Amino acid sequence: MPTTPDNFDPDDNFAQSFSPEGEDLDEDAALEAVVWQLLLLINPGDEDAALQQFSAVRESLAEGGDVIEIVRDTIDWKAGFHLADDDPAGVIEAIDELAARFGVRVDWDIDDTSDEDALADTDATALLQRAGEQLREHHYTLWTWETGADTHAGWITLQRDDEALPVVAGALGFHVRPAAL
Repeated sequence: MPTTPDNFDPDDNFAQSFSPEGEDLDEDAALEAVVWQLLLLINPGDEDAALQQFSAVRESLAEGGDVIEIVRDTIDWKAGFHLADDDPAGVIEAIDELAARFGVRVDWDIDDTSDEDALADTDATALLQRAGEQLREHHYTLWTWETGADTHAGWITLQRDDEALPVVAGALGFHVRPAAL
């Protein structure tokens, strides 16, 4: 029933805004829209890269599978990272690669980042914290998300998107937090 001044309910004023009775929401289209928003956020200023990743995600989603795994695999080393907890050299390499997209260089305060002995005294979490702090100085945010395994995963966004990213990522099932506050 359409809303009229006589039957207006302020607590239910959006009840029929999104779909007429009997019409279902296209969940696939909604999922794709949220994935697209995430890809735009984690590829700031690079809509072409986001579009390429989106095409790959759409193809994988059509075949079926977990959206988190599909996005993770599609963006790995392009707009995100997914590395073992015990791989500090990999964390440095991945963050350097991602930060270079924005013209930012992270100072790891390690003489030789390829020397395993030099990396023996650090861990991935400390490296992510350091990178996150330095990226904040350049108005970027390094995000990590819970993988449910002994790994670290995340991406970099513009600092101005700090409110949007958790909402969009959360809608897909990513539980995110900034690497540095």
